[in-house]
Amino acid sequence: MSSATKTHHLVQGEVGPGCAKVDPIVVADAVKRQFGGLTAVDVAHVEIPRGAITALIGPNGAGKTTFFNLLTGFDKPNEGTWSFEGQSLAGVPAYKVARRGMVRTFQLTKSLGRLTVLQNMLLGATGQRGERFFSAFWSFLWKGQEQENIARADDLLARFKLDAKREDFAASLSGGQRKLLEMARALMSKPTLVMLDEPMAGVNPALTQSLLDHVLGLKADGMSVLFVEHDMHMVRHISDWVIVMAEGKVVAEGPPESIMQDQAVVDAYLGAHHDTDLGTLTNQEIQQIEEEAAEELEEIVAAREEDKA
Repeated sequence: MSSATKTHHLVQGEVGPGCAKVDPIVVADAVKRQFGGLTAVDVAHVEIPRGAITALIGPNGAGKTTFFNLLTGFDKPNEGTWSFEGQSLAGVPAYKVARRGMVRTFQLTKSLGRLTVLQNMLLGATGQRGERFFSAFWSFLWKGQEQENIARADDLLARFKLDAKREDFAASLSGGQRKLLEMARALMSKPTLVMLDEPMAGVNPALTQSLLDHVLGLKADGMSVLFVEHDMHMVRHISDWVIVMAEGKVVAEGPPESIMQDQAVVDAYLGAHHDTDLGTLTNQEIQQIEEEAAEELEEIVAAREEDKA
């Protein structure tokens, strides 16, 4: 039986692109984003399951990060609707999306290098009374809250093994440590859904297992996780559900143990490499194939534009 017809405990009915989830935390309908003549995202329907770790995979140029940006308010679609916890996010700016409990990290880390690690952490806390103009002059109004935020920051830094770097400038951290800092800072707002854009990109192999454990820890703490990743071994190891995008569309969904064998996934992700199991490839091989696929996609788009002209 194909992965498209198998059942799964997260799903109502048959498994397939856009299938209904038992308890979705995010629902997107007819979301489309165009850049000139190129349609980067064209998602008919997709639901992100609550309390699970969901991987969003696909070749370069599939629209994964653009879709992330649309969901979190960092970009605006040309059309479509999407909701988080049953409330529409259309037109909601990114900072308000984060306040509602949907936070994200970036493929290129956004730590502020000239602030200390602790100061970066405190930036992630929400509802700080000391940030208001008038109350800022009266320390008794915000001092207690600030101490609570510092205590939470210290707990998270210890959990992510960054406590020894507490007073160091963020610019002094390694690439992997900055990934850890960004994930820890995201937790300062006590989110419901954490969205990670390629958490393993540029990470030293020595920190890979630590990051994997932290992602699993998010689920153990009751959070839902949606992450973009190219490391298929990571996808297989920690994800409960996998959504596959290609050319802006959702082309397949399913549990990780079957999605890698789905012919639609093989066709979309590997092109002509039809007989290859994604999980058997090294990251370098996947990257090379993706680069070739991206070049082919660019040629197709250029040819379509010429035909229109």
